[in-house]
Amino acid sequence: MGGKIKLLLVLLICSLQLSAQMHLVEVDSLSFAHFEADSLTFNASNGQLATFFHKMDNVIETGKGNINILHLGSSHVQAGTLSHTIRRNLLLSFPEFNARRGIIFPYSAANKCNNPSDYKVKRSREFKLIRNVYQEHITPLGVTGIAVYAQDSIAAITMSPSDPNLEFCTNRIVVLAESTDPKFAPWIRLDSSYYAPVIKDYELRRFVFEVPDFTDTFTVILPCDSGNRVTLTGILLDNDNPGITFHSIGVNGASLNDYLKCPYFSTDLELLQPDLVIFGIGINDANGPNFDTITFKNQYLKLIDNIKEVNPDCAFIFITNNDSYKKLSRRKYVANKNNLLARDVFYRLAGITEGGVWDQFDIMGGFQSMNQWKNYGYGQTDRIHFTVKGYTLLGNLFFNAFEEAYEKVKDEH
Repeated sequence: MGGKIKLLLVLLICSLQLSAQMHLVEVDSLSFAHFEADSLTFNASNGQLATFFHKMDNVIETGKGNINILHLGSSHVQAGTLSHTIRRNLLLSFPEFNARRGIIFPYSAANKCNNPSDYKVKRSREFKLIRNVYQEHITPLGVTGIAVYAQDSIAAITMSPSDPNLEFCTNRIVVLAESTDPKFAPWIRLDSSYYAPVIKDYELRRFVFEVPDFTDTFTVILPCDSGNRVTLTGILLDNDNPGITFHSIGVNGASLNDYLKCPYFSTDLELLQPDLVIFGIGINDANGPNFDTITFKNQYLKLIDNIKEVNPDCAFIFITNNDSYKKLSRRKYVANKNNLLARDVFYRLAGITEGGVWDQFDIMGGFQSMNQWKNYGYGQTDRIHFTVKGYTLLGNLFFNAFEEAYEKVKDEH
């Protein structure tokens, strides 16, 4: 009998420890939404996504190794609130595993381009913008799908964090840039000290900087002689710390094909080595006049193949399109039925890739629910995007589903 009591006590302690790791976030209750559907649909016993959760658990249990998560999407991701809400919840749940900030881009270095709120950008001059949605690009784009450029003078961009709850420090900075000047090389300034790159890879457009002390604020200096152009496509904040990194990449208006036409997508992705990609692409595809589910699926599979060339074991979570409306005239909108068609494709893609689906469409309340989200201050008047309050709510809901899926896989194991 004593052995059984000890066993029960051990099981109870283990249960309490597991519960302590679950930091579910309280969310607002909306009568018109289906928050009871807030879960990840996937196979918890086996499959690629279950394997990812096992790897993540091993990093957390041993304190060794790294997990790289990439949230890839369009304007919902560029806005930053959704991604950073997930990032903050995840890293505050496991604060000792806050590895690195990962890939960032200085969106607001260009005029009228919104920047995520968790880091600040200061510029010495106005930059011009290139996005993968443009028909023509004056320079090839990479994994970020976006670039800023300047001409005929030295330009500088200062980056600094603005979330007091998370500390990201780096001693290795990778600048993705190129110039029409063959002698070009960027510099890094920390306070009053200047650093030259220790590695210059002109073929891959990579300049690697090793700085002596960990920092979270720095300035990238981009020299540009008269008659030349310098282009920046991304900055990777790196270090050798074990733990979890949550990258986020988004471009306003981007569709699947826009990422497929970025020639440096895969080579840049090698720097990130994603173990999990959370897809948030599809709202712009489904908003077009000639949306075709076969083309949509095949373009997704092609993008997935590009990612698997970098990491064959990468897992995938598909976020379905949110309910949205098409604008017919100044005051007339119609609910977009294509989101229902796209939703079915996401489930098929999850089956093909052994991934998971977070059914944002259903969780919102289904078809025509975006009007309610707008009326209650969670959706914007364009009936496509969300307010900061709305993105924060969705980020908390996704995190809860992600955390419960992680615990479910642990229980299955």
